[in-house]
Amino acid sequence: MDKIPMTPKGYDALGDELKNLRTVERPAIIQAIAEAREHGDLSENAEYHSAREKHSFIEGRIKELEGTIGLAQVIDPATLSGAIKFGATVELVDEDTDEEKTYQIVGEAEADIEKGLLNIKSPLARALIGKDEGDSVEVNTPGGSKAYEIVKISYI
Repeated sequence: MDKIPMTPKGYDALGDELKNLRTVERPAIIQAIAEAREHGDLSENAEYHSAREKHSFIEGRIKELEGTIGLAQVIDPATLSGAIKFGATVELVDEDTDEEKTYQIVGEAEADIEKGLLNIKSPLARALIGKDEGDSVEVNTPGGSKAYEIVKISYI
């Protein structure tokens, strides 16, 4: 299996989610299932079926997190420098609208575009890899072609 690149912050967040699922969510749903069973006929017990469904989801997410964490290759961006690579925080300016954006290039498991965490497999991240400050990149996106200028690269 291939290793999954991840920042220390992303690794810790997945570990915290896994701990919460194991120690809080799982016991709570097991208790809810036990209480729903006490209500009698299980074939017509919506509470029971809902709790079982949630239990299945929690168990699936636990397995997914265990797999991801087991394959994680934690890369600390603070130890890196130079051209854009995994972990870089990049300040960009849209060459058409002069809108500034800041993204950190992270692994797939921790990506969240709303928080500025850009999936390393995304078209923009692939276009940025290997570039330096002052370079321009053109990216083909589902919404059309976009051009960005790289203003600043930092590793924090």
